[in-house]
Amino acid sequence: MNDVVYFDNAATTRVRNEVVEAMTKYFSESYGNPSSVYKIAQTNKNAVEKGREQVAKAINAEKNEIYFTAGGSEADNWAIKGIAESYLDKGKHIITLSIEHHAVLHTCEYLESKGFEVTYLPVDKFGIVELEKIKNAIRKDTILISVMFANNEIGSIQPIKEIGALAKEKGIIFHTDAVQAVGHIPIDVKEMNIDLLSMSAHKFYGPKGIGALYIKKGIKIKPLIHGGAQERNRRAGTENVPGIVGMGVAIELITNELDKEAKRLSFLRDKLIDSILSDIPHSRLNGDRKNRLPGNVNISFEFIEGESILLMLDMKGICASSGSACTSGSLDPSHVLLAIGLPHEKAHGSLRLTLGMFNTEEEVDYIIKELPSIVKRLRDMSPLYEDFVKNKQIVTE
Repeated sequence: MNDVVYFDNAATTRVRNEVVEAMTKYFSESYGNPSSVYKIAQTNKNAVEKGREQVAKAINAEKNEIYFTAGGSEADNWAIKGIAESYLDKGKHIITLSIEHHAVLHTCEYLESKGFEVTYLPVDKFGIVELEKIKNAIRKDTILISVMFANNEIGSIQPIKEIGALAKEKGIIFHTDAVQAVGHIPIDVKEMNIDLLSMSAHKFYGPKGIGALYIKKGIKIKPLIHGGAQERNRRAGTENVPGIVGMGVAIELITNELDKEAKRLSFLRDKLIDSILSDIPHSRLNGDRKNRLPGNVNISFEFIEGESILLMLDMKGICASSGSACTSGSLDPSHVLLAIGLPHEKAHGSLRLTLGMFNTEEEVDYIIKELPSIVKRLRDMSPLYEDFVKNKQIVTE
């Protein structure tokens, strides 16, 4: 077993060796600008287009519907702001979920400051939105529905196909932030009636700093970044050739392994969940038990802080998180856990363990062995737990 046991694959993933190998020559050997006319530039242009084809194939899109970005946050910003500006003649109302990633929530808040109206729909205790709530929220001036494919904290998967069908029926643009879903569960943008889809390579064993936005043919959208004529005049900036090559290779590899890897990770995930819930009292699973990402485990432990668990796990060589990496500097409890009904004190005691292709059953067994003693040690130091035990003894007596 490795000295470092990495269970934070929702934050980022290790780049596969095959991906690094494919990227290497585009840094120092074939370094031309794809927009230039000489041979090494055209070689790079062909590499960019191959990457575009690989990304498109993975989600059953057309090659010319894929636009490269610097990552998932840019793709989300572009999708939401671009549609908002393009469909002003129809209305200024947007529907999204209260548990979205902050790349979506903060973009919507920005648009509210510009006069748009945003409906933030609640979710049930498992983190799933009811289709009826979306239907009831639709107005004549609704121009966009943006619903994440799968939640980055609790792993719950939304009914995307049904939402896409509803949006199509009502003539509303449908965007999904699929950053956590691409490369982990099957996605078909045509079958699911998805108009825009955001993704990021570093979530499926590709490099950081490269992502993509799928834009269905015929959708009007204004550019987010202005400048040159790259990406068919929709996204200015010299193309990140090594990143695009790496993203293409990574998504092709993981898509070919999708079913087998999802089955393996689901087994490890369920083993981890069952062991924690049975071995550690006063713990609860957050998110849907079955309808969740294959590698996602999110557990709340009463009477202790999630950050303390992380520090003690780190001492054992285990990397984990207490929520989204994008909010790790915040002292506030997870907005996702609050949205599914957890009180502040329980939301503060959450632990997110996200498994990936490099994790083994031996590593899962290791954390199963170490975690109960860590939780016990922290509870032994907790005034909250001490009060709980005293009150329990009084009631028993």
